[in-house]
Amino acid sequence: MGKTVLIVDDSNTMRKIVSRALRQAGIDFDEILEAGDGQEALAVLADNKVDVVLSDINMPNMTGLEFLKAKSEDAAIADIPVVMISTETGADIIDEAKSYGAKGAIKKPFTPDLINETLGALL
Repeated sequence: MGKTVLIVDDSNTMRKIVSRALRQAGIDFDEILEAGDGQEALAVLADNKVDVVLSDINMPNMTGLEFLKAKSEDAAIADIPVVMISTETGADIIDEAKSYGAKGAIKKPFTPDLINETLGALL
């Protein structure tokens, strides 16, 4: 059975790039959901069963780190793995993201192979 992924990024273009990279990586997702920021992502998670979240860090309304913190405080969705996809993948930011439950990070720009390698361990 295929899985569902949620892509969280304020750039519609970047969400499409990530979707295409997932398909090119050969990962079997039945459904690819999208959200434009952390607030939208929380709403999507409230209404859908999601297997993994790929989230940007810098977004308006609710950043990726704020999203992670809010998600970690909600028992119903706290265990869904999140991988950060961002241009900001410095150790301090990623350490903070991991402290809120992120399972890893992918630096933009990325390749389908890197997506496959990172997500393969989580799925």
